[in-house]
Amino acid sequence: MERMGKADTHVHTEYSGFTGLGILKFPESVTMPEKQVDRARKNGMDVLCITDHNEVAGGFVAQKYAKQFDDIEIIVGDEIMTNDGEIIGLFLTEKPKSFISIEETVDEIREQGGLTIAPHPFSFHVHGLKERIFDIDLDGFEVLNGGHPDAYSNYFAQRVMDKYPGRWAPISASDGHSNYTVGYNWTEFEGRTAEDLRKAILDKKTVPKGVVTPVLGSVQWSLEVVMGGEKLMYKALKHKLPGDNALVEKINNLTDLKKIAGIIGGAMYTFPPIMFLATLLSTSYLNRGAKRMLKDTEQRLKDIEDILANIPNAPNRPE
Repeated sequence: MERMGKADTHVHTEYSGFTGLGILKFPESVTMPEKQVDRARKNGMDVLCITDHNEVAGGFVAQKYAKQFDDIEIIVGDEIMTNDGEIIGLFLTEKPKSFISIEETVDEIREQGGLTIAPHPFSFHVHGLKERIFDIDLDGFEVLNGGHPDAYSNYFAQRVMDKYPGRWAPISASDGHSNYTVGYNWTEFEGRTAEDLRKAILDKKTVPKGVVTPVLGSVQWSLEVVMGGEKLMYKALKHKLPGDNALVEKINNLTDLKKIAGIIGGAMYTFPPIMFLATLLSTSYLNRGAKRMLKDTEQRLKDIEDILANIPNAPNRPE
């Protein structure tokens, strides 16, 4: 029996720009699109979806680079921030607008012939669509997001998928922002090509596989981001950085004082006690949040039934 195809449907590159934690600002990723393609091939992926935050340019770079290989296809995607939470569009030809309503965003994706996937829909610490998945035109959602090691987010997503089987395609994706955080989980499908993956998603015949990224991978990613950002800021002190992505643009626009402060702050983070303390605090935060959310699991599932009962013609309303 021929093996199933493997796809990672949610991967980031240096085109994903910056994020923040309080007053701290840092890159989402410093990994080039080409490096994500190389790693996906090494991990045995047949299809790779580049889904940078509110950007498609990295996907086109990866797609162009991958044309020299005959063992992988690249799908251009976008993890789009809407007024209602994040949604992934796949098979895109141009960048959809961000920070508009989820309905408008879905319409833009559909106009391009794209598919709609909800990333980490029930996350309690990033912007998931939550119950909005029931009243929008959605093809699938992540029941396993590799970047969510907490005990609640993926568990509840799987409970919802199990409660309403056949309504959406179940998706497993790395949400990888680094070579260190990809390859642990993936979506399997019949065939090997991007079009085979499209068909499997539309037919709701995808198979989620793998496990979440281990804590060590996340620590390696954080170090890569900090040290990579430091190097770029150091170079930008001397000469303007070449390139046209959001990361380069942001660093070029920083004052020299902010660049120096960023370099010093990054050096402090890489000091082992601080790095391990940050890991301990983040893990503790996730554990506490998951424990709190798990207490309300059954009630929340019942609330979803009540919500659906009051949504006329809901696309995924149970029969």
